[in-house]
Amino acid sequence: MSTTATSSAMDFDELTEVAGRVRRAIEQVIEGKPDVVETAVTVLLAEGHLLIEDVPGVGKTMLAKALARSIDCSVRRIQFTPDLLPSDITGVSVFNQEVRDFEFKPGAVFANIVVGDEINRASPKTQAALLESMEERQVTVDTTTYQLEAPFMVIATQNPIEMEGTYPLPEAQRDRFMARVSMGYPEPAAELRMLDGHSATDPLSTLQAVTDGQEILRLVKTVQSVHVSESVKEYAVALVGATRRSQELRLGASPRATLHLIRAARAAAALDSREFVLPDDLQELAVPVLAHRVLPAAEAHLGGRGSAEIVSGLVGSVPLPRTRRD
Repeated sequence: MSTTATSSAMDFDELTEVAGRVRRAIEQVIEGKPDVVETAVTVLLAEGHLLIEDVPGVGKTMLAKALARSIDCSVRRIQFTPDLLPSDITGVSVFNQEVRDFEFKPGAVFANIVVGDEINRASPKTQAALLESMEERQVTVDTTTYQLEAPFMVIATQNPIEMEGTYPLPEAQRDRFMARVSMGYPEPAAELRMLDGHSATDPLSTLQAVTDGQEILRLVKTVQSVHVSESVKEYAVALVGATRRSQELRLGASPRATLHLIRAARAAAALDSREFVLPDDLQELAVPVLAHRVLPAAEAHLGGRGSAEIVSGLVGSVPLPRTRRD
C-alpha cells in the first residue's frame, strides 16, 4: 500500500472514531433518535447548518445544545423573541468616549457553534440578520466586514408555523440550511429511560466535550477528499431537477441544494468509512436536504401531501445512474 493510501485510510479511521464519540455523547442526552443524531453529525462534517423543526417539548433545543457541548469550542445561544434586534445577532458599533472613536461590539453570531432557539419567533428582519453569516462566514456592519472563525455552524430550532407567535422563515434563509430534521415523539421505552435519567438531574450538565474545533476542521478536510463520480453528480442534478419539474411543487430546489446534497453525501460516505459516494447516499439524504426548500402546490397541500412525502416520491421516480468508470 502506498504512503498516500495509508494516510487516507488513517484519516477515515480517525473520522469514524471521532464521529462515534460525538454520537455517543449526544445520545447520552437524546434517547432513541439515532437517525436524527446521525444527520446532525453529517451536517457538522459537511460544513452545513442544521434546522430542527418540531412541536414544543420533544428535545429540539437539547439536541442543539448536546451537539454544541460535545465540541470544545466557542458556543453562543440566541433566544429568538419578537423584540430581538438584528444588531443583537451581528453586533453594533458604539462610540468609545475614551478613544473618541467608534468601537465594534461583536454580536452573538461570533462563535463556532451558534444555537438559535425558536428562530421563527423573531421578526423576518431579525431572521435575515443571519443570512450573510450562514452563506459567507462573515458579518458586515457599517461597511466593515468581519470574518467568522472556522468551524462555524448554525443550529436553529423552530416550532411549526401553525403555532401561535411564529413567523415563517423566508425562502432565502431556509435554503441556507443544509438539512432539516424533525425529532418526533419518543418511543415508550425511550421515554421511560428519559424519566429515569432526566427527572433528577440535567444530563447536559454532565456532558463533556469529546473533540475540539481544530480536530473537526481536520475531519472536514477528510470529507472534502471523498470522491464523487460524474454519474453520481449527474444523478444529484437529476434529483434536484425533478423538484423543479414536479406539478405538485410550486417552488423547486435551488442549485445551492444540489451543492449541499453532494457535500452531505460526501460526509455520509466518510462516516460509512467509504472514500466514494454512492447513489444510496443521495437517496437517504434527499428528504432532509431538499424537503424544506420546496413549496407544495395548492392542490398537493389540499390533498394533504407535504413536501417530505413529495420529495420521497420523486426519489423513487428518478432512474438510478448507470455504473461506469469515471
